[in-house]
Amino acid sequence: MIDLNSDLGESYGAFKVGNDHEVLKYISSANVACGYHAGDHNVMFETVRLAKKHGVRIGAHPGLPDLAGFGRRKMNLTSREIYHLTVYQVGALAAVCKAYNVSLSHVKPHGALYNMAAKNRDIAGAIAQAVADFDSSIVLYGLAGSELVIAGREKGLRVAEEVFADRTYQPDGTLTSRQEKNAMIHQPSEAIERVIRMVKEGIVHAVDGTDININADTICVHGDEPQALEFVASLREALINENIPIRKSWGKKR
Repeated sequence: MIDLNSDLGESYGAFKVGNDHEVLKYISSANVACGYHAGDHNVMFETVRLAKKHGVRIGAHPGLPDLAGFGRRKMNLTSREIYHLTVYQVGALAAVCKAYNVSLSHVKPHGALYNMAAKNRDIAGAIAQAVADFDSSIVLYGLAGSELVIAGREKGLRVAEEVFADRTYQPDGTLTSRQEKNAMIHQPSEAIERVIRMVKEGIVHAVDGTDININADTICVHGDEPQALEFVASLREALINENIPIRKSWGKKR
């Protein structure tokens, strides 16, 4: 059983990003931008409305306060600042969810914040603590095998180890930097083949040619990529054909 998630709600003001309305038809979880790296109050409301309509779980997607850089540039912030910005953004989306009478399912950091938390225990701990303090029943999404996953478990949270359909991996299990030419996988057939192997065998091919172990609870497909809609539809079909059911819920915390 696997969760299929996508980063959505990343339009803001007059700028439109992605094709959220269509992508939502194929995924089981939506990570909604909370206004710092992308999105705004109007887009948050609309994205939550659409997610509710399609029966898709709603998660907060907090990022660094870097709208110009789409949250993909590192910032030198203290752990306390990371804690504060996480609570702030999660709280904002939770309020929108409350207005629509739906529950906030999970939290998944965005971009540079996500990658920093994957390697830095202090940052990971600050994010995990923020989620635990806000609502310990919320699921924390983190890069499979990362510091964020470890920190989440230490705080008593349920965690979902995330793998990426359209990104390449380094031998240590981290994602290849977007600054590198080989960071993204552009051929849908190749990406789907890799996903099936990650889910069924727990293995992914790293950029140096080695196979590394990986645990897949949830798969991310980036909603802002040009072929996102075509790819997520094909991926869902492939998972079903491989008898891999799409997760309908995370269940209750024990």
